[in-house]
Amino acid sequence: MRAMLDMQGMLFLLILAGIYAQKKGIITSYNRKKFTDLIIEIILPCNIVNSFLIDWSYEILINCLTVFIAAVLTQVFYVVLSKMLFKKSRKDRQAVLRYAIICSNAGFLGNPIAESAFGSQGLLFASVALIPLRFAMWSSGLKLFTKTDGKSTAKKLMTHPCIIAVFVGFFLMFTQLKLPGFLLKTLSGIGSSNTAVSMIIIGSILAEIQVKNILDKELFYYSAVRLIAIPFTVLVILKLAGTDELVTGVIVLLSAMPAGSTTVMLAEKYAGNSGFASSCVFLSTVLSLVTIPFVSLFLV
Repeated sequence: MRAMLDMQGMLFLLILAGIYAQKKGIITSYNRKKFTDLIIEIILPCNIVNSFLIDWSYEILINCLTVFIAAVLTQVFYVVLSKMLFKKSRKDRQAVLRYAIICSNAGFLGNPIAESAFGSQGLLFASVALIPLRFAMWSSGLKLFTKTDGKSTAKKLMTHPCIIAVFVGFFLMFTQLKLPGFLLKTLSGIGSSNTAVSMIIIGSILAEIQVKNILDKELFYYSAVRLIAIPFTVLVILKLAGTDELVTGVIVLLSAMPAGSTTVMLAEKYAGNSGFASSCVFLSTVLSLVTIPFVSLFLV
């Protein structure tokens, strides 16, 4: 719990840094788009590839199969749920809210929190469980922000740097190909800057938003679904299915994470409602300080 609170605190400090940068004119509406391109074209792909560089063997494959299947089914549930909700929302908000249902911030918060709660085995399970999320993030998630026909969308998805990074990551994970030390350090160095740069950009966008826009009833509704309804639904289903307690704990904990920062990055890059997306990430992250510990009480 201490580790989780430390990470949440770090997120808010990074957001404050972004607000400061915007107020000082360091980050403007013009160069922010360039920062966003930097994140999506270079930083995120390195972060994705680096996340797949975990030890893998036949024994681990067998032990993690249940985790992977549960994670895939959970991700399918998110996609289906996102299509059912927010039908009355404005189109620009609908894309943000649906994406934020499909893609939480589990990619950043998930691994360290799972390790803190369940030890090294929890960390391994979380790494495996995040594979379907990363694929959904750059397939069904990205499609929400792109306005093209099916064939063009498929081509765009398959040539997107983050999708290519997913395939490269899969290849490296299953082949266990050992990369040169300098390449590993490059991937790690660039990829590790993802959270800092992303949250600073989010802070710069928030600096232009009025407080009343954050206290939006639609955002509170989203947060209730993402932070409470989803994890408890997943918990009940896994319990009824008789899933192993450790697997259940990891999957439920990951499902309780707030909106992912990539919600803002994609909205900014593809001319979406980045202000609303920033408010969504900010509010759900604030509320998760209370909801994640609350959900954790039911995993004991």
